[in-house]
Formats: sequence, structure tokens, C-alpha cells
Amino acid sequence: MSSPVEFLELLAREAAAVEFEGPLVAARAAGLPPDRLAELEQAKTVALRVRALLERRRRRETELSGLYDTVSDLAGLRDLDDVLRAIVHRARNLLGADVAYMTLNDDERGDTYMRVTDGSVSARFQRLRLPMGAGLGGLVAQSGAPYVTANYGEDARFHHTGEIDAGVGEEGLVAILGVPLRLGSTSIGVLYAANRSARPFVREEVALLVSLAAHAAVAIDTARLLTETRSALAELSAANTTIRAHSSSVERAAAAHDRMTALVLRGGGVEDVAAAVTEVLGGALLALDAEGRLLARVGEIDEPDRADIVEAVAASRTEGRSVRRSPLWYAAVVAGAENLGALVLRPDDELVDADQRILERAALVTALLLLFRRTVAEAEGRVRGELLDDLIARPLRDTDALRSRARRLGVDLDAPHVLVAVGDDAIAATGSARQRVLSWATTYASARGGLAAARDGRVVLMLPGLDAGGSARAVARDLSRVTGRPVTAGASGPSNGPAALAGTFHEADRCLTALGALGRAGQGASTAELGFVGLLLGTVGDRGEKDVTQFLSATVGPVVDYDARRGTALVKTLEAYFGVGGSLARAAEQLHVHVNTVTQRLERVGQLLGADWQRPERALEVQLALRLHRLRAPAG
Repeated sequence: MSSPVEFLELLAREAAAVEFEGPLVAARAAGLPPDRLAELEQAKTVALRVRALLERRRRRETELSGLYDTVSDLAGLRDLDDVLRAIVHRARNLLGADVAYMTLNDDERGDTYMRVTDGSVSARFQRLRLPMGAGLGGLVAQSGAPYVTANYGEDARFHHTGEIDAGVGEEGLVAILGVPLRLGSTSIGVLYAANRSARPFVREEVALLVSLAAHAAVAIDTARLLTETRSALAELSAANTTIRAHSSSVERAAAAHDRMTALVLRGGGVEDVAAAVTEVLGGALLALDAEGRLLARVGEIDEPDRADIVEAVAASRTEGRSVRRSPLWYAAVVAGAENLGALVLRPDDELVDADQRILERAALVTALLLLFRRTVAEAEGRVRGELLDDLIARPLRDTDALRSRARRLGVDLDAPHVLVAVGDDAIAATGSARQRVLSWATTYASARGGLAAARDGRVVLMLPGLDAGGSARAVARDLSRVTGRPVTAGASGPSNGPAALAGTFHEADRCLTALGALGRAGQGASTAELGFVGLLLGTVGDRGEKDVTQFLSATVGPVVDYDARRGTALVKTLEAYFGVGGSLARAAEQLHVHVNTVTQRLERVGQLLGADWQRPERALEVQLALRLHRLRAPAG
């Protein structure tokens, strides 16, 4: 027999709702009176209400458990992207929705954009951006309040736009629930659950999504703060690394400064500076002078092209810093506006600012050393020049004192020396060019244990040795390269002892004058090589070359011109004839021709010079002219 107790049994075994109709059906079949049927109907209604309440409690318990699990999961996540994906995925699962997604506010653009989706299939929907106030999500983002619709497309409460409606339509969404993600009073985005059918979201589902959104916002902020903290720690670590590197570079700079200061104080050279730089910075280094010539090399490094050096040094001077021309660093060595050279470094590692300062300080120290070396050289040059000037002056005073001064300079005045006089063609230019020639002569002579000085418009060199002509030619050749113009040098000697130097100088000076008279500018020779002609021409003065030319033209000019036109050997025959004392046979033997040939040639000479060319006074003039002609164009 049916009774209310049966409903309690159905509740106890969690029967389905349809089973609660069973007792009523049985009671009607048994013919129970209406009052009993009404009592059972009331019991059924109460039992179903209790069943619904228990169902809601179970569902709430499930939701709370899921929410708790979600919070636990979020607490364990550290990456912001992982947190966002976990929030959206759990929202979809807890509400049993077809799609869940999240938008975040973009403060710079003033809108909200799709950040994460779960269950979405439309690429267009996943790229949506919603203006504040547009669509359901834009309204939630603007107002900070939840909104729900059972059919979005037909809901007139929202401001519809073509782009939003197209994205929602392509995704197939109908029912949508959106709740704000809030941090305090600030909304940072919207969390959504949506279905592809017209199913309204109940109040409990809205409350659940609001709770999840509240925890999600905290998790998002925590992940953001953690990301910022990690970024700050990374920046701090990088800064610490930079500080350590800077500290190390400062220590290197201090050590380099101390070393270079010590180098200057103890009189070190450019080679020592180069070695110090490479020991501190590593790599290899070249020190070059203003002409690009090598002063010092440390390590394996090739010399750059001259054009590259000029460009880099110009850039370094303009910027006032060392410059990089990969893989090399250049630092100009300058003193004021004067270019003294460059340091070229190929480092093993990248240079920081402090390392560049070390290279630049090394360039400064190099400039100081070069200026000091120049000053010392100039001072020594003055001392040496004054000594030589005293030695070639007349009358000579106190030879013992002169010997003592010479010994202090490493010069032995009693050893054989030659004197070389350099013509004013080398020093007649500007004052700077004259000083450059004198500086070169001082260095050239000092390197050979000699002396140099400027006197009477000449540059004079006193060089140890016996070969006056060879010394003159060497000086003329080397100085011509320095000045870029032909240089004439006359020499005399060797002389022995201080007393002979003045006379030797005057002979060298007369030799220089004779070379000019002979038209041999840009050459070098000695008085011994010129012979008596040199003695004669050494006193003719400024008109010497003109006088010699006129004398040659008047005396043997016709013979020289005849040879030039006809390719004959009349001049050579005359030289051979006079050289053997006027013997035709011996002249023919020397020329390797027949005596008749010599006779015929001399007859031709008589026709050119006149019949009296063999008279003693004419013969002497002809012989002198032949000698002058030979000296004006020496063989080899």
C-alpha cells in the first residue's frame, strides 16, 4: 500500500525525478480515496523540492570543490600565459559551457582585446577587439558589472557592431555570460562563458563565474608581479654583471695608468707603452709615426692600408676618441694640432668604455714620449751642431776642450772624417723645410757617430770614414728622398785631427760650388774626383755655370755638336790623343782603330776648330774644355 514513507526511500537512494510518480500511480490503481491521493500528491511535491535542494547543494559542493581546485592550480602557476589558459579552461569545465574566453583591457588603445580562448574554432573570433561599451564584453569592461544574455544576436541591450557580430556569428555563439576581472576598483578585463544554444545562465552560474574571475584577477596580478620581479631580478643581475665588468675595467685602467706613469718617469719608450697596453687589454698593437712608419709592434698584427690609417686617424682626431674599424681600434697620437702618429689595436675581446680610455691614455703617453724624444734630439742636435760649428770656424781655439766635448758626444776627433756640404737647393724652401733638413742631417750624422750643423746657408755633415765621394753620393740620394727634390752634395777628406777640419770643410764647400758650375745639380762628388777642375771652379761664384758653358761652347763646341749630329767619336779621339802625349800610334792602339783613322779624325777636328788647335796655348784650352765636358756628364 502506497504511503509518504516511499518518497523518503526514493530520496534516500537518489532516485530520478520520474520515479517519484510511482507511488501515486500505484495508489490510483489501488482505488485510494481522494483525500489519501491528495496527501500523497503533497508528499511527492515536498519530496521533489527536497530532491532539487539536495541536487543544488551537491552541484554547489561540486562547484566549490572545482573552484578550490582552480585556486590551488592557479597558486602553483608562475607564467602569465599558463595562468590565463588555466583560468579559461577551468571556467569552461565548471560551467559546462561550449566556449570560454578572456579579454584584457588595452589602456594605450582604449579598448579590450581577445587574449585567450578555449573551445573556439573561429580565427576571426579569436582576433576580435571590442571598443569600450560595444557588445556585451565591451559593456562589461566599461561598467565593471556582469552581463548575461540567453540570445546575444536578438538582445537589444547591447551596442552591436558589424565586426563583433560577425565574429560571434562565425563562432556560432548564442547565450553569453561575461563577468569583470577586477583588481580593487579597477577592471582589467572580462571572463566569458558561452553556449551555441539559447540556454540562459542561472544565478548560481553567474555567481560561480564571478568567484572564479575574482580569484583569476588575483592570480593574473600575482603572475604579472612575479614576471616583473623576475624581470627586475634579471635587470639587477645584468646590472651587477655590468658593475663587476666596470669595476674590473676600472681596475685595469688604474693599473694601466700606474704602469704608463712609471714608464714616463723612468724614461721608457714607445715599445714599452705598446707592451703595457697589450698586457692590460690583450691582443696585438702597432705604433706608427705620422708618416705611417712602424715605431713598435707587439703581437701578430698586419699593418693596415695607408688609406685606412689616414681615414681612421682623421676620424679619431675629429671625435677626440678612439674609433673602431672592425676588427681594429685606432687612437690618434697628437700634440695640439700636430699629428704624431697612431696606435692600432687588435683586441682579443670587446672593449668597454674604460678599455677605450686606456688606449686613448696610451696614445697621450706616446705623444709625450715622442715630444720628449724630439726635444732631446733637438737639444743634442744643437750641442752637436755647436761643436761642429766651432770645429770648422777659424781660428780654432782650445783643441783639448773640443776633444773633450766631442768625447762626451761619442765622437773621436782624431779618427778620419769626411765633410759633406749640402747645397742650398735642399734648404732654400720655407723655414720648416730647412729645419726638417737640418733635423734629418743631425739624425743621419748621429746614427753614424758624426756631427751636423747649419753654416753659411749650407748644411754640413762630419762623418767618420775615408770615402768622401761615396759619403757625398749617399747623402745626396737619401736627402733627396726626404725632401722630394734633387739635392747636391760636395765632399772632401778624409781629415785627421781637429785642426784639419776647417780646411776640409772649405774644400767640400768649393766642391759643392764646382758641381753647380758643372751643371751637376742633384749629384754628389768629392774634391778628389773633380781634381784640379774642382779647385778652379770652386771659386768662380754665382756666374760659374754660365762661364763654363760659354767656355765649352767656344773651345770644343763644334766638335761636340759634330759628334752629336753624326754619331762620330771625335771627342773620344781627342781625349785619347792628349792622354798619350800626342802619339798617333798609341792613340790608335787605345781606341782599337787604324792610325789612318786617327789621322782622318784629327784632320776633321782641325777643320772644326781651326788649324792652330795644336798650338800649346790652344791645346791647353782644348784639354781643359775636354775635362770640363767629361765632368759635366760623368759616366755612370
